[in-house]
Amino acid sequence: MVSARMEAVQEEGVDTLASLEERITRAVQVVTNLRSENDRLQEKLRTAQQELDSIRAERDEAQALSAGFRQEHADLEQKARRLSEELDSLRGERKQVRSRIEKLLNQLDLLSAS
Repeated sequence: MVSARMEAVQEEGVDTLASLEERITRAVQVVTNLRSENDRLQEKLRTAQQELDSIRAERDEAQALSAGFRQEHADLEQKARRLSEELDSLRGERKQVRSRIEKLLNQLDLLSAS
């Protein structure tokens, strides 16, 4: 009876050991899978970070170009206003010169008529 009991205890111990061994094997597989998944996700993260850095650089370049264009636009608007004012001034001067020439021509006509 003792030997039957010892056999039962040994069998139970073997079953427990086999169960523990199986659980450890599954745990190792889970850890291996998780490490693989972590490596894959880390690579995706690195790729996403590189893309983000690239997009930020493009954005910064676009903002710099935009600021340059805005400044150039403002400069051109100022130049256009200045040229418009100069043109108005020249038209006024031309009108004065035309008026003075007409007066001189009228005086010449008066001299020629007398």
